[in-house]
Amino acid sequence: MTAAVELAPTGTASARVAHRVEKRRRALPPVTLVLAWAVIAIVFAWAVVPGWFAPAGPYDPVVTGLTGPSAAHPFGTDQVGRDQLARIVFGARESLLGAGIAVGLGLSVGVVLGAVSGSIGGIVDTVIMRIVDVLLAVPGLLLALTLVALLGTGTINTAIAVGIGSVAGFARLVRSEVVTVRASEYVEAAYGSGGSFFTVLFRHVLPNSLLPVLALFALQFGGAILALSTLGFLGYGVQPPDPEWGMIIAQGRNLLGAAPWVTAFPGLVILFVVLASNRISQSLGVRR
Repeated sequence: MTAAVELAPTGTASARVAHRVEKRRRALPPVTLVLAWAVIAIVFAWAVVPGWFAPAGPYDPVVTGLTGPSAAHPFGTDQVGRDQLARIVFGARESLLGAGIAVGLGLSVGVVLGAVSGSIGGIVDTVIMRIVDVLLAVPGLLLALTLVALLGTGTINTAIAVGIGSVAGFARLVRSEVVTVRASEYVEAAYGSGGSFFTVLFRHVLPNSLLPVLALFALQFGGAILALSTLGFLGYGVQPPDPEWGMIIAQGRNLLGAAPWVTAFPGLVILFVVLASNRISQSLGVRR
């Protein structure tokens, strides 16, 4: 009996310590999420201040011909002798600018269409959702190629093409959230207290509908990077000699046997950025 009495405080203390450790562990972000934000931060720093990270300029040759990765040139050089690290770093500006325009266009148009469709309903909802269904029925790359053929090449035009393809996803998500929030009790109470349609929409419905949109924004950002790199690889994006990740891969596609680093390093950068965006999107979705 005495032993049991003496062990009880120890067990209780151990439980408290274990509870504190578990609480602290849950408070810390997962390692993968920290790494994902670190990847995005580094790439954005490349785009804003590329001169801090690049050992040379992206246009002028630093050596003669191809050289493998070394201390002087960590990513090697291309067939012209230009430093690959410099071209990838300076290419981040075009890739992130295009992705930002694409996702921003999809977000702004999609939110408007989804909010109008979900809040008004009726024939307006039917018409908008049928247009969204048509956009979803066309493969994204095919739609982007068609629009680029109409608009022309370049970062802005390819970004607009990719952005139009992302409108449908934002519109459907926002409509779904608006319909759900509109049926909640606090929205009905807001209408009952004399709130107008637009007041309730902008003060109660939209603010409580946009959290999932943040998760989709992060997911679509990675998708836009991948789509723009694909268009750049096909020759529809930035034109040489300006650097862009997809175009850099395209320039090295005939050198895979002799110089795999020319395509491997920009490909890995794209891979890490897309995976980081997906991880951030997942974390935002879990918090919902």
